[in-house]
Amino acid sequence: MANDQNVYMTQEGLEKVKEELKYLQTTKREEISEKLEKAIAQGDLKENADYHAAKEEQGFTEGRIQDLEDSLRRVQIIKNTGASDFVRVGSKVTVCEVGYEDEEETYYIVGAREADPTNGRISNESPIGSALLGAKKGAVVRTQTPGGEIQFQVKSIS
Repeated sequence: MANDQNVYMTQEGLEKVKEELKYLQTTKREEISEKLEKAIAQGDLKENADYHAAKEEQGFTEGRIQDLEDSLRRVQIIKNTGASDFVRVGSKVTVCEVGYEDEEETYYIVGAREADPTNGRISNESPIGSALLGAKKGAVVRTQTPGGEIQFQVKSIS
């Protein structure tokens, strides 16, 4: 079943995906091919652990290639055109949790492929990211997280 949803990426993220795809299509496929040749040369494939491991690795690699190719067909580059009146994909937004006003956090709203919460890059599909989308400076947004409901106040958007 085809997925028609956009895949949001920064230009940097797009380049990483292209590099990974090129590596998988060339170097990785060749490595797996060599593993398969060696395993086949051992004879009896029915109980050949090396052969089965190589075939499993081949399946995972081909699946990843298909996933990356699909993402590249649906990619929409995130362009941060500077300050905005509302939060959108590509925005850097500074927030504080209601009740903890002196503990600000800044998030960069990115697509799911580039999310890295420990480095402040949250997905537009995550509970916090999706709650912030469309919010204006000063707005209080609520979201349900695994730890319960949280309220954030938007301090700035860039």
